[in-house]
Amino acid sequence: MSHTIREKQKLLNRVRRIKGQVEAIERALEEERGCHDVLQLLTSCRGAMNGLLAVVLEDHIRTHLVDADEGGGEHEGSATEQLIEVVHSYFK
Repeated sequence: MSHTIREKQKLLNRVRRIKGQVEAIERALEEERGCHDVLQLLTSCRGAMNGLLAVVLEDHIRTHLVDADEGGGEHEGSATEQLIEVVHSYFK
């Protein structure tokens, strides 16, 4: 069972907090708040997104790469390629 299913509620709670942060950025722009305030909101949101990415990525590695080695790893190559694709897209 995937981490995204086992920890579904925790992940959804994180996403909802991020959604609130994005909405705060939108409100700040609409209210024409200062650059410092907007930048602070943006960096907080980015940190939350990076945290979510780290949790899901860590589980992907543990579930599909590490555990795949122990269980014969019939899908190991595809999991590796998926991970590489995600990392590449993150750094674009």
